[in-house]
Amino acid sequence: MSARTYDRILEPRSQRRLPLGDGTWYQLARAYVRVQLISQGVFFLLVAAVAVAVQVITGVQWQWIPAGIILAVTLFGLVITPRQARSFGYQLRRDDLVFRRGILWQRVVAVPYGRMQLVDITHGPLDRGFGIAQLKLVTAAASTGVTIPGLTQEAAEHLRDTLVAVAETRRTGL
Repeated sequence: MSARTYDRILEPRSQRRLPLGDGTWYQLARAYVRVQLISQGVFFLLVAAVAVAVQVITGVQWQWIPAGIILAVTLFGLVITPRQARSFGYQLRRDDLVFRRGILWQRVVAVPYGRMQLVDITHGPLDRGFGIAQLKLVTAAASTGVTIPGLTQEAAEHLRDTLVAVAETRRTGL
């Protein structure tokens, strides 16, 4: 685990939570939060600017109803992004990779190494500027594909190489 990642995955306090299990959970990079905040902040400012421009040009005020809803949802996203990022994590186990995300709507997916067909690393311009990438696992079943956002570039490359090596030793998948 790098110093540029979160140090622990937060577990919901509810008695009905999905258990995390034993083993080492790897986290997202802290830069992921900054990238998300920048992206959502730019979107927030763009919506506000369009609403102001419509009011100045047309003189009507009805656009503030949909703009207000969009701005409220975006502001909520800005507030929960840091907590949401800490809920992401992945674990390499003997036969599969387990990915976990979510605060209220939790999702835990176990992807067997033998079902992986492709491991893809992508990063946009903002991601490259902050040194992060997203790793996507494509499986035989579309519903079990996993995308792990916000990994450091080194972690994404290491995870890709590890998954390819495991698949080659088992002569399954990839």
